Amino acid sequence: MKRLFVTGGLLLAFALAGSEARAQTGTARGKIMDDKGQPIQDAVVTLEYQGGVTRKYETKTNKKGEYTQVGIYPGNYKVTVNKEGYQGGFLESHISLGEPTYLPDMKLLTRAAAQAAAAGSDKGREELVASFKKATDLTQEGKYDEAIAAYNEIVAKNPNIPEVQLNLGYIYRQRKDWKAAEAAYKKALELKPGYSEANAALLGVYQESGQADKVAELASSAGSDPKVQFNLAVSYLNSGKGEEALAAFQKASAADTSNPEPYFYMGTILVGQNKVPEAVASLEKYLSMNPSNAQNVATAQGLLQALKPKK
Repeated sequence: MKRLFVTGGLLLAFALAGSEARAQTGTARGKIMDDKGQPIQDAVVTLEYQGGVTRKYETKTNKKGEYTQVGIYPGNYKVTVNKEGYQGGFLESHISLGEPTYLPDMKLLTRAAAQAAAAGSDKGREELVASFKKATDLTQEGKYDEAIAAYNEIVAKNPNIPEVQLNLGYIYRQRKDWKAAEAAYKKALELKPGYSEANAALLGVYQESGQADKVAELASSAGSDPKVQFNLAVSYLNSGKGEEALAAFQKASAADTSNPEPYFYMGTILVGQNKVPEAVASLEKYLSMNPSNAQNVATAQGLLQALKPKK
């Protein structure tokens, strides 16, 4: 964001100061739903830092099932979700510095549904559930070699489960085994076309491994996926490619009309391009959507105060 340039010393100083503050920490966003895809409100989301130092953050989902946690020290986190009456869940993710990190959507079964499913399943399904739990537990414990072996045992008997490939891709990505991670995420997409979490994770692999040509190729083929477009836009923004970032944020906002964040970043880019009316419209749209990112809200309000003529 230091690349933004605004005519006028006061406005430039404000924009740079806001950007510097945001750059020190990260933000996590995600959504919690039930098995029918309906949002779960007031689920407790806990983010625990896995880097050897105690850092713990806790937030709750809103009525849309969405949560946002700002001010997060960047690094690897275990994210657990709990809600009374539901079976808890967890995932592991890397929270990046500065721009929001979108975590995979999580679905929780009610305890009654989970118990009914277990009671009514045949022996093969019971074994599959137990095997998957064993593999995810090993992943959670950081025993990656054992986890890979456990997932491969599942694949040998049940080769068409996209979540297994997604989890394998996660392990390979943590190890920076880009080729294996790419293969796992592509397999997940083969089994479940349009799998948003796999698309976004695959884009992350290409970005982290410096494969710019594949970043562009995936962004083009997954043009309607809001997570892919948002992550692509952030990548462009961090690389100083304002026009490309603006276009990607526009696609992300069109694909997910409930997410206010693209409008904030479009507004800041337009400020840097000295397109004041367009910037004002975008920032006002952002604030009208009741965003939860306090830092971005404050920055948007300050920019609008500086941009709009005094009455």
